Amino acid sequence: MTVRLYDTQAQALRDFTPREAGHVTMYVCGPTVQSGPGIHHLRAALAFDLLRRWLTRRFGRVTLIRNVTDIDDKVLLNATAGEPWWALAYRMEQEFSRAYAAIGILPPTYEPRATASIPQMQDLIERLIQAGHAYAAAGDVYFDVRSWPAYGSLTHQAIDDLASADDADGRGKRDPRDFALWKGAKEDEPADAVWSSPWGPGRPGWHIECSAMSRRYLGPEFDIHGGGIDLRFPHHENELAQSTAAGDAFARYWVHNGLVTVGDQKMSKSLGNHLLAADVVAERDPLTVRYALGAAHYRSTLDLTPASFDEADAALGRIRTFQQRAARVLGTRGPLVAADLPDAFAAALDDDLGVPQALAVVHETVRAGNAALDVGDKDAAARALVEVGRMTGILGMNPADPQWRGAGDDAQAAALDALVQAVIAQRAEARANKDWAAADRIRDAIAAAGVVLEDGPEGTHWSVNDG
Repeated sequence: MTVRLYDTQAQALRDFTPREAGHVTMYVCGPTVQSGPGIHHLRAALAFDLLRRWLTRRFGRVTLIRNVTDIDDKVLLNATAGEPWWALAYRMEQEFSRAYAAIGILPPTYEPRATASIPQMQDLIERLIQAGHAYAAAGDVYFDVRSWPAYGSLTHQAIDDLASADDADGRGKRDPRDFALWKGAKEDEPADAVWSSPWGPGRPGWHIECSAMSRRYLGPEFDIHGGGIDLRFPHHENELAQSTAAGDAFARYWVHNGLVTVGDQKMSKSLGNHLLAADVVAERDPLTVRYALGAAHYRSTLDLTPASFDEADAALGRIRTFQQRAARVLGTRGPLVAADLPDAFAAALDDDLGVPQALAVVHETVRAGNAALDVGDKDAAARALVEVGRMTGILGMNPADPQWRGAGDDAQAAALDALVQAVIAQRAEARANKDWAAADRIRDAIAAAGVVLEDGPEGTHWSVNDG
């Protein structure tokens, strides 16, 4: 068993071995909570949820830290007199948590807020100043990019080719590329968004937050740093520079998920194609949303259209129909031979979290299970049923899992079953009376409603045609 991950810094697949045997440590950049989550936020969080689930299976334990940036220029800008910045940040944080939970993203081991680690950020800044890699100027503190020759190593760019840092007003900068570690207080900003420091009152820069929090909760060296591909520069480049310049080994692997587009266009509020997570989850079944966002490879650009969700719904329908059919035929009977994860499924996830290939194994197993039911091979069908449950369970996409049963689903299912059973009885009576025309009309009418009847030695059973 060898797990391989694509390391963005190495620009290559690398064999993954955790620093500590049996324990994987991960830090994932979470949201800046100035507004509610978009569908791209869910895609990013889901990518690392899937990775976490598989690494837990392979190595036994995963500590996942996902931060909340609750103090930032954008948070302050979106605050109002009626809703101060800290209240806005908390409300938006709750929206993110609800959206994550809706599609089955597991909570992180810990989810620290930036405002709870200000002393650790100041300690890190002080270390950088003492090491000659940062300087104070006009109430601000900047990282001196020229002092660190390795700057640009994550994205493989030369310093002179990099864009100027626009995260501060530039007062006192030695180089336009120097980025802010500490921002001096401004008169037009809230008085409660200010902390005292050795360099004067102010607040932390964005980049220093993640370096300080990852070190606080995972130590100076940890296994995986994750986030969206759009965070590579400047955010992750700056994190890497300031942490290593301060003497920390920092992340051993850099893993980034791809972007989300809508109709081949990058999501943008100005283009009107910014999909809010709450709207998508309200309009679509949450499991369908999870499948649609997770079915593509995590590093690929995911283009979302209505067809994306329709295809996901149909794929889940095939899995669900097989599970229901197999459960009906097999009852509580289990396989004579214990079933586990198919080797091809495990190999796909070992190879840079190949979820598309893993799902192909799931659907092949569904087809094999249905074929076994067709010929009455209950052992093979039972084995397939267990394998499908275990594979989709690893991915958090098992339609049979109670977490995907919405409020009122049981009552609706019971009502639908009663109606369909009544129609089945009418058809059976017509057939008993040899009124074949009436029996066919009943079957055609129920088929038009999307219900499939299956006649067998044990009677007539029905299922919804999800495809």
